[in-house]
Amino acid sequence: MRAVFNKTLLEIAKKDKRIHMVLADIGFGEIEPFRDTFPERYYNVGVAEQNMTGVACGIAMEGNIAVTYSIANFPTLRCLEQIRNDVCYHDANVKIVIIGGGVSYGALGMSHHSTEDLAIMRALPNIVIEVPCDNNEAIGATYAMIEHNGPFYYRCGYKGEKDIHSGPVDFKIGKAITVREGSDITLMFCGPIGSEVVEAADMLEKEGVSCRIVSMHTIKPIDKDAIVDAAKKTGGIITVEEHNLMGGLGGAVSEVICDTGAYPKVFKRLALPDVNVCKIGGQKWIRDQYGLQARGIADSIREALGKRK
Repeated sequence: MRAVFNKTLLEIAKKDKRIHMVLADIGFGEIEPFRDTFPERYYNVGVAEQNMTGVACGIAMEGNIAVTYSIANFPTLRCLEQIRNDVCYHDANVKIVIIGGGVSYGALGMSHHSTEDLAIMRALPNIVIEVPCDNNEAIGATYAMIEHNGPFYYRCGYKGEKDIHSGPVDFKIGKAITVREGSDITLMFCGPIGSEVVEAADMLEKEGVSCRIVSMHTIKPIDKDAIVDAAKKTGGIITVEEHNLMGGLGGAVSEVICDTGAYPKVFKRLALPDVNVCKIGGQKWIRDQYGLQARGIADSIREALGKRK
């Protein structure tokens, strides 16, 4: 997905001279085309994420669009104060792009996981949060990011993610995409873990369970209408995310349910538990350790449906 993001950003930058990239000495293998095409709009500040964010804010406040780019949690947690005080407070046109959300860098340990980022970013005012699930959404999210005037958080996949959509999608900020219709339960997900959700739904379909599948690519502002509709028209809602159980997609959906009073017959959040994810291994293996592979998701859905009955 990162390759698609970088290719799309480069194509947009060829038509929009306001776009600048600010990096913290990372991203090599993907960012060279932008660097070589626009050397005057490319900045490598070294391993200094706080400085990266400050420089980006200054560039943006001169009337430009600044894109910060690094892996996992480094463009967020290391420079949270700068994002809060410089970018969001000034409503600056800075786009914070992380590569490898969740446990994409599983073999490098918890220092390289981004499992709290959605909760932290969601609490900041004036920021849009996007979590595309595949290459098709990544393209749409990149265009939406540049078109939006203001702070933007883009949680990008790493590499090798399966495409969930068969082709281009109608991508709009704050508007969920229905991947598949169903009536027994609604599965809402964000990010590349959606491929596991689709596989789980396929398993259940063979057992006669009809699953509505919804890509909630926008965490903020969230699609309240999609949540209320699912609560009223299907047998319940289950959220799935590669993030801590606290404060991410599941938290955002449950807030809408409580605020609107649109209580589904069953509601369950599937996510990483509220622990330090210290296990070392590949992304799919770590997902499996916490029940976030397709078979684990299917088991949780069966359990939830059984409780409803």
